[in-house]
Parts: sequence; structure tokens; C-alpha cells
Amino acid sequence: MSETTEGVDIRGYEATDADAFWELKRGFELGIGDGTGGDDKLAKYEAKLTDDYRARYLAWVERCAESDPGCVVVASATGDANAEFTDTEGEDVDDPNLVGYAFALPEEMTFIWDAAVLNEIFLAPDYRGTGVADELMTAVLDHARSQDLPLDRMVLDVDRKNERAQAFYDRYGFDHWGELVARDL
Repeated sequence: MSETTEGVDIRGYEATDADAFWELKRGFELGIGDGTGGDDKLAKYEAKLTDDYRARYLAWVERCAESDPGCVVVASATGDANAEFTDTEGEDVDDPNLVGYAFALPEEMTFIWDAAVLNEIFLAPDYRGTGVADELMTAVLDHARSQDLPLDRMVLDVDRKNERAQAFYDRYGFDHWGELVARDL
């Protein structure tokens, strides 16, 4: 898709990204749980990150990326930052060296909110403030504009205590449109 001035490519998710993508997903989930809710929120988010959850989540990401290419985009460090690693069979493979991702729900799921849905956006801490998050947001907004939507808008949920995320979304013109509430099952 594009290369940022920081030497990071923004591109569509590929199946070979799964392991690195999962590490970012863990960072996303643990970041949500740490400092944005009650004392037990981090423990709840840590507890859900099981091997079964990993397998189910990555299978879902793969299905979404296959059904609507471009709905999951990744930020991949390029050049010298892109290292080599050995897989479980001992083979050398290119490490995608992912530093972030943005995940909009596929077009077939837009009727959930009658709009495009930004499911997740996450950037590794070392890359925050570099413009990479802006590149990810631009890519996912461009993709959402290509979807056949009931309403021409994108929705997302954000913890009101996450001031950094709130400021980021404010820069992109997101405003409050109702409020998401939840309860335990």
C-alpha cells in the first residue's frame, strides 16, 4: 500500500504475519486491561489470552482478510529492521517485524452497526508518535470508504480513560455517537 518516511510499510495482512500479529494483539489486549478499568480488568484480559483464543482469533482474522482484502492492514518495519528468525521446523523465514495493525470489520459485517467498524488499531510503543498510526488510520478509512455501507460512517469503541486514543480519534473527526454499555453473561 505505502511506505512511511520511518521505513515502515503499510500493507494488507498475510497469513505469514500470524505469529507477529498475535504478539501485537497481546499488546493491544493487555494495554486495554492495564489502567483503563477496575482492578480486575487486566486479570480478565490476561486470562482470555489462551492458546485456544489465539487459534480462534487468528483463524477469524484470516477469514476476514480473505473475505474483504484490505480490512486488516499491518505496519511492517523494512530494511535493516526486518530480521530473520527460525520457525518451529528450524527453517529460516522472513520475520514480518510487524509494529502495528488496524482492523476494520469486513463489509459483510457492516450491518452490525450499520456502518464501518474499526475493530482494533494498535501500534507498538516504540512507534507511537512517529506517524505510523496515521498511516494505518488512513489505510483503514480508505478501505471503509470502498465498502457498501448502510451509513457512511465509521464507528469504534474506546475506553473513556484512554486519553491518548481519545485525542487520536478526535484528530480524525470521531465524535460521540451513543455509548456502548456492557454486562457480564
